[in-house]
Amino acid sequence: MRWTLKPKPDPEKVKSLSKALKVEPLIASLLVQRGIETYKEAEKFFRPSLDNLHDPYLMKDMDKAVIRIQKAIENEENILVYGDYDVDGTTSVALLSSYLKSYYPNVSTYIPDRYDEGYGVSYKGIDFAEDNGFSLIIALDCGIKAIDKVAYAAEKNIDFIICDHHRPGKEIPKAVAVLDPKREDCEYPYKELCGCGVGFKLIQALAEKRGLKLKDLLLYLDLVATAIAADIVPITGENRILAHYGLKVINSNPRTGMQAILKQVKKETLTITDVVFIIAPRINAAGRMKHGNHAVTLLTEIDPEKAEIFAAEIETFNTDRREADKQITEEALQQIIQNKEEERKTTVVYQENWHKGVIGIVASRLTETYYRPTLVFTKSGEKLAASARSVKGFDVYNALECCAEHIEQFGGHMYAAGLTLFENDFENFKNEFERVVSETIEPHLLTPEIKIDAEINLQDITPKFYRILKQFAPFGPGNMTPTFMTQNLMDTGWGKCVGEDKTHLRVVVKQGNSNQFTGIGFSMAEKSDIACSGKPFKATYCIDENEWQGNISLQLRLKDIRE
Repeated sequence: MRWTLKPKPDPEKVKSLSKALKVEPLIASLLVQRGIETYKEAEKFFRPSLDNLHDPYLMKDMDKAVIRIQKAIENEENILVYGDYDVDGTTSVALLSSYLKSYYPNVSTYIPDRYDEGYGVSYKGIDFAEDNGFSLIIALDCGIKAIDKVAYAAEKNIDFIICDHHRPGKEIPKAVAVLDPKREDCEYPYKELCGCGVGFKLIQALAEKRGLKLKDLLLYLDLVATAIAADIVPITGENRILAHYGLKVINSNPRTGMQAILKQVKKETLTITDVVFIIAPRINAAGRMKHGNHAVTLLTEIDPEKAEIFAAEIETFNTDRREADKQITEEALQQIIQNKEEERKTTVVYQENWHKGVIGIVASRLTETYYRPTLVFTKSGEKLAASARSVKGFDVYNALECCAEHIEQFGGHMYAAGLTLFENDFENFKNEFERVVSETIEPHLLTPEIKIDAEINLQDITPKFYRILKQFAPFGPGNMTPTFMTQNLMDTGWGKCVGEDKTHLRVVVKQGNSNQFTGIGFSMAEKSDIACSGKPFKATYCIDENEWQGNISLQLRLKDIRE
């Protein structure tokens, strides 16, 4: 691990903010690091308000999208809401379809089959629209590169509205409207919305025309918050507001389908992290193991009994997903060792019978193990399909662009992408990808980094300090949980390896005459020699709460330990 202590912010700014907010300098320093320098900015940060959401009509083509949907409703056209099979796609489809159906009946949904059709807009989906009399398709979380597909639909007199957040190619599809804040010609002030976020801006614009207020749309925000969490977009600006209110809905008045999921896992108050690790994998499991339709059906169901049946089904898919993920990860690691590829700058593995639905998760696991840009391939029809994952600071999308001559199709973000290629291009692609990454990646990016917000003493950790720290949530990219470093820690003699297989480390530490704190380090048993040696050590950690037999205490969630 690389430990990087963030630069100390301007002391004058810290002093000024500390005085304005009447908070200790340490809190003010953490805020200034996050770009919050004035009382007004702090108020926006600590009290996210729907009033601070941008006007949806600032988004390029929003007026065209609204006019076309209104025309479809006036002419009683059939509207097909089309979305990808992952969490962002299925929540987007559930969001827009349930909103439109609240006042217009001729609305249906379509999720492509991951195995039969692959990612994004498909010819099969357009043929389905033609066969069933749909004259308008609204594509969510996909479509920005569907130039040929949109042209194909136009030949059949089917109009397209695209709501996407992925990076466009050189050309924009000739749809009626293309909503994507990442379009170069779009001046929308916030660029980091997820697909469901763009969908929400569309219903915000439609609702405005119907005389509805933002508060009338609050109940849709559980879906938006779930997509924000699952798609790992920055939790800044509008995303912070949408996630804040969406979490409130999840915890107080979730939709029937969400309630059914939460019943399965028996968790009461959820954080964004819980949404990432509890709700998102279950919604995702439908598209991974069976079909994304199952997720949309659950998220739009209003009958509690039916929702419970659907949630139980999805729980089964999730169990199957976990087993497949574990087995394929083991096989992939074995392949790397057998091929003696530990020294490469990239990981590229392939086996034709690996489950296409879990290769993205496996790519993430391999990235955690070897910490380098990773691609996991499997057979998909006549071609090979892959999921790509990257390390912090390296743009895998750009790297794939440099290998485009060996790729049939690709799309995605800086840290995650998907692609297909022909089998006879695999070896050439693998070698070219290794060459591109080796020549462009900075060596230090191949070592995981812990960014430390501040060095503090244990005596700084008080209940009041933690109460304010909790209000920094929701946490995520752009606003990560604060990480601290403390030196000269001593184990009080209670340090030991814990857990069923003794892979975790539990210590009870103090610093000088400070109070004692319990620290827990998951998968850190190998650090017990340093922590339990009786010699002083230093640690990086986050602060969280531990509940044990009804008592709540502050604890250190350890990230790393050094002598």
